[in-house]
Amino acid sequence: MTERPVPADIVARSAALRAQIEQANYRYHVLDDADITDAEYDRRMRELEALEAEWPELATTDSPTRKVGARASGGFAEVRHALPMLSLGNAFEQEGENERERFREIADFERRIEHTLERRTPVFSVEPKLDGLAISLRYEDGVFVQGATRGDGETGEDVTANLRTVRAIPLKLRGSGWPAVLEVRGEVVMLRKDFEAFNDYARKHDEKPLANPRNGAAGSLRQLDPAITAKRRLSFFAYAIGVVEGGELPPTHSATLQQLREWGFPVSPEVDVARGFDGLIAYFRRIGAKRDSLPYDIDGVVYKLDDYAGQREMGFVSRAPRWAIAHKFPAQEQTTRLLDIEIQIGRTGAATPRARMEPVQVGGVTVTYATLHNADQVARLDARVGDTVIVRRAGDVIPEVVRVVEDLRPQGTQPWTMPTRCPICDSALIREEGAAAWRCSGGLICAAQRKEALIHFASRRAMDIEGLGERFAEALVELDLVHTPADLYGMDVDAFVDMKRRIDERKPAPAEAGGTTPETVKAGKVATKWAENLVAGIAASKHTTLARFLYALGIMHIGESTAKTLAAWLGRLEFVRSTPAPLLRVLPDIGEEVAASIAGFFAQDGNQQVVDQLLAAGISFSDEAAPSPLLRERLNLGVLLDMAKISKLGPKSSKLLAEHFPTLQKLQAGGAAHWITAGVPQMAASGLEAFLADPAAHAELQGAEAAMQRLLEAMPAAAEVTQAPLAGQTFVLTGSLASLSRDQARDRLEALGAKVSGSVSKKTSVVVAGEEAGSKLDKAKELGVPVWDEAQLLALLDERERAR
Repeated sequence: MTERPVPADIVARSAALRAQIEQANYRYHVLDDADITDAEYDRRMRELEALEAEWPELATTDSPTRKVGARASGGFAEVRHALPMLSLGNAFEQEGENERERFREIADFERRIEHTLERRTPVFSVEPKLDGLAISLRYEDGVFVQGATRGDGETGEDVTANLRTVRAIPLKLRGSGWPAVLEVRGEVVMLRKDFEAFNDYARKHDEKPLANPRNGAAGSLRQLDPAITAKRRLSFFAYAIGVVEGGELPPTHSATLQQLREWGFPVSPEVDVARGFDGLIAYFRRIGAKRDSLPYDIDGVVYKLDDYAGQREMGFVSRAPRWAIAHKFPAQEQTTRLLDIEIQIGRTGAATPRARMEPVQVGGVTVTYATLHNADQVARLDARVGDTVIVRRAGDVIPEVVRVVEDLRPQGTQPWTMPTRCPICDSALIREEGAAAWRCSGGLICAAQRKEALIHFASRRAMDIEGLGERFAEALVELDLVHTPADLYGMDVDAFVDMKRRIDERKPAPAEAGGTTPETVKAGKVATKWAENLVAGIAASKHTTLARFLYALGIMHIGESTAKTLAAWLGRLEFVRSTPAPLLRVLPDIGEEVAASIAGFFAQDGNQQVVDQLLAAGISFSDEAAPSPLLRERLNLGVLLDMAKISKLGPKSSKLLAEHFPTLQKLQAGGAAHWITAGVPQMAASGLEAFLADPAAHAELQGAEAAMQRLLEAMPAAAEVTQAPLAGQTFVLTGSLASLSRDQARDRLEALGAKVSGSVSKKTSVVVAGEEAGSKLDKAKELGVPVWDEAQLLALLDERERAR
């Protein structure tokens, strides 16, 4: 019978597939820089296998179907494996009406073993298929002597020095009874928590993050410098044996894994045994359900006939054993096209670039959007609209773009740049120096931040609106009843009752929910006491302190302590909202970032409007006062010049200029010649001259001087200054007080000038001990610090408050 010739298009297609797979092998195994997804690689391999099965003439000895991967690179010495490290055949879920149809490849695998060995429901050792780098470890007389990568299955790379840095790998075996020569095979992986920690560090330090944990394991292990490997936390799990000389192992694979555990090798806790087809599929389902919660990435499970005698009888075919198979999960990486890069504003104002893509199935889920983390990551990827990208989804993790396939980039694409305005409220997007994230500055008016802003505004340490918790805040925002915190003060009992009615309408009917309808509802009665209490709580919050109000506004970087500093030193809201950043920096503990954040918040017209609305609603402050006279010594032109960071102009020269030219007008009138005559160096004078010639810089300095002058004019004269009654004293509160809360006690003490600390030291003036006082009381007694009870504290507060 004449053999039919192989069609030319089939020959060309098989040649193209071989070339593509070899290139993918090289990038994956040698460069650790895959350019196609696992799903695409598997598709091409299966197509080539099908062609070679139909046309055996195509199955050349160098076909990728005959080997595992690419040969080792030249960076490490070669190691020839005494026993080849072969890979496994893959099985995938298919369409079908029942499990045997959907998992027909597994059913066929199990049936072949039954028929060949004449066994019913054979026993299998089952384990998760770890997604890392396969290695072989050689032990002689119980001592680790060599470690190698799998390479092409026949020859790998000697990475012994790097493997010695992996703490999970024992350098000497525990116990006794191990063979004279033992080869243990397993997977080096990077745990998810170590992967996330590495990438967090990389992004903060402007370094390239890892695409996925597998790349992290492979790239770390193949560093030429073992010191670099040592800095990256890698893990190892044993799953097989290779050469064994001068000793014996148990007769089954599962018992061997247990023996390896006893000798000091980590083995996946998910390793188990299963019987027959039903047992295999039950294990597949069980591990699939746990996949997202496992500490490492897996891409499937592995089934191995448990007894070694049966394995030997089953033998091998081509590149894989007949007695084992990998059952793969749906791919977690896929290729798709990037349609747009959008900005998503988070609940705290963080502006995150998000990729909008052509929909693609990833890990069994249709993915349309994927995170790009931040602007720096977009730049590192050089992601552009129109690019073909690789998107990854691991479990419940938000899908992310991990790579751009630059070879498929269309002509005419342009690099992406971060927008300057918020897409939600049009406020400015700002980025602090050295920070990776951009943020929307429209905190009080940005719809994306409403819920978080409202919850914070009403919180106990802010405006302390009793009854307004997260559930109601969420409802007020979702029902579009509140756009800013100011809207709260226009709501009455009827409005809140209506809100509750609309919430309840969203819930299933009582009968559907398995419950019963309350008699009061049946009678048409509606409970309103809660709404009356909430309205009363909102009204009570109108009378507050400036510090609480500033904290409630939710300005980035402004915690309770900074809010108190602003209130104590600037005295009035009008000064806080109008003082520019350079002037804010003269206040204690307020640096450049914090000052810029405060000034930036009040620079937004929308935020100023909301503050005005809150004041119009009747909010007032019990602690407003004139600016602190202590500011006087901090306010002069020299301080402003120093804060302006003028080139070559240091603090000494700034102070000298202020002494000779106390105002900006006199400074400009003097000119460079007079500055030099006053003792300012030539280069400093030139820097100042250039600074004042810049209209924007000059205007900023002029605004700071005007604000400084307003503060100086508002300060009391020296003769009018009186010291706070408890100034200079430090109190510590411990235990519970009966007549007032710890927060109330702290506020009253601080209003009298005291400092309230959370720890006891020799500098502590008084420790106030309530019921169930703890270790702070013991510390006070040990240090000899005076201890008061609640009655003594109340007596002091009443006395000093009456005297003010």
